Amino acid sequence: MQGGERYNSISDFLKKEFGGKTVKLSVDAGFTCPNRDGSKGSGGCSFCSEGGSGELAAHSSSMAESVTEQIDRLSAKWPDANYIAYFQSFTNTYAPVEVLKERYYAALDDPRISGIAIATRPDCLPDDVLDLLEEINKEHFMWVELGLQSVHRTTQDAMNLCYSTEDYDRSVAELKRRGIRFVTHLILGLPGETEDMMFDSLRYVCEDPARRPFGLKLHLMNIVKTSPLYKEMPDYVPFDSIESYVDLVVRCLEIIPPEITIHRLTGDVPRKILVSPEWSYRKRTILNAINKELALRDTYQGARAL
Repeated sequence: MQGGERYNSISDFLKKEFGGKTVKLSVDAGFTCPNRDGSKGSGGCSFCSEGGSGELAAHSSSMAESVTEQIDRLSAKWPDANYIAYFQSFTNTYAPVEVLKERYYAALDDPRISGIAIATRPDCLPDDVLDLLEEINKEHFMWVELGLQSVHRTTQDAMNLCYSTEDYDRSVAELKRRGIRFVTHLILGLPGETEDMMFDSLRYVCEDPARRPFGLKLHLMNIVKTSPLYKEMPDYVPFDSIESYVDLVVRCLEIIPPEITIHRLTGDVPRKILVSPEWSYRKRTILNAINKELALRDTYQGARAL
C-alpha cells in the first residue's frame, strides 16, 4: 500500500508495474451478451443498463479509432501516462475466437497500449477462448474481469443473471491454472440482500486462496433509468446515505486480504440515467469519505482478514 492509502489500490499497483500513471481506456468492441440475444436469456441482468454498463466507453467504428479517441481526450490531463485498453461494454469474450483475437490484438498492436483488461461473464470462457487469453497473457499485461455480483442463488435468479456460482468456480479454476490474473465484481445493496449475505459473497471470493482473485471491484448498487430493475422496482433505494454505504465498505475492506488489489469501491454511472441513490454520482466525495473513515477508525484493508 502506497501514497498514504489504507488499501491496496490498483492505481498504486499499476504505477509500480509500469513506472508511472496508468489509465484505463474504456472501449466498446461491439459485442453483445448471451443474456440479451436469447441463447441464455433476454433483457439482460436486471440491474444492467441499456448500454451494457458501458455508457462511459468510447464508441467508434474501429478499435484503432476507439483507442485514439480515448487517448486524445485524456492526454491533455495525463501527457505521460501509460494506457490499458479496457473492454468494458456487455460480454467481451462472447464471440467466435477469431473475432476476439482480431479485436484484442487491434488494441495491443497500438504502441501506446501497455496491456488489456477484459470484462466478461463467468459462463463465457470456453476452452478456445481460454487458450487465446493464455496466449496473450504470455506476451502482454492482462487481466480478466468476472461479474459474479453475488453467490446467492436467490439473488442470481431474481436479478436474471442466467449464470451460477458454479460457473464462476469453473472459470476461476481455469484462469488460476493458466496463470491469468482475474478481477471479481460484487454488488453491494442488491434487492433482497442483507448485510450478512453481502459478507457471505465477499468471504466466498476472498478467503480461500484457491479462489482468491488478483483484484476486486465493489460496486454500489445503482438504479438506472434504462434497466429492467427500474421498471420492476422504481422506488428501490439500496442505501439511505453516503455514511451508511461508507460504513459498509470500510468493514468490507477490513476482511479483504491485503494482497488483493482494489479496483473499485463505489458505482459510476452517468448522472442523466441515475435514479438512486441520488448521491452516488458524487464519486470523489464517496471515496474521500471512505479514506477519512478508515483514518478515523485507524483501520485498513486486511485488518480483520482470516
